Amino acid sequence: MNAMGRAAKVRVERRLVTARHGARLLDRKQRILAEELERLQLRADLTRAEWERLAGEAALWLRRSAALDGSGQIAAAAPLESAGVQLRWAITMGVPYPEDAEWRHPAAHPMGGSSALSYTRVLHRSALEAGVRLAAVQRAEMLLTTELAVTRTRQRAVENRWIPELENELLAIRRRLEAQELEEALRLRWAADRSVPNKDGTVRDSGAGNVPWGK
Repeated sequence: MNAMGRAAKVRVERRLVTARHGARLLDRKQRILAEELERLQLRADLTRAEWERLAGEAALWLRRSAALDGSGQIAAAAPLESAGVQLRWAITMGVPYPEDAEWRHPAAHPMGGSSALSYTRVLHRSALEAGVRLAAVQRAEMLLTTELAVTRTRQRAVENRWIPELENELLAIRRRLEAQELEEALRLRWAADRSVPNKDGTVRDSGAGNVPWGK
């Protein structure tokens, strides 16, 4: 029984070491993710402010262009091709997320109209580019927020449930082993006491009294 108990003790101790190591890794991961998320949130705030400013200016100049040039001239100034976006990805603690967005402007073509219309087109390009960057950083923010929540949930599960369960199991095994060792020690002591001869040459025996030594 002692051998089985010691084997169980070693097995639980190893699992406890693994659990504590896992908790440390999860804590490190969540701290790194939290730091990166804080950086992205600051960047998102700045990008959002830039996009709102440019979008507001673009809308203002669009109204001015509509008054000066009319809707037909505005439609004719639209690019013939679609804009392109290519995301540049980064990885933090195994989590991929868009680090930046590379904007590809559609080819410009000659257009008529007032200088206000020309400036309106420039502002809309800038606003659209800022919007693309904002969308990329918001996507990154969402991905890291999700992973951070999952990591913290796992960390709490390991620290608050798995480790305490293993610690309690290990404590119970140690107590059983201590009780078995104490019982074994008492049994050996009792056996030793029975075999010690008295001064008169008899042996103490709690069950049968004193018996002659060697008989």
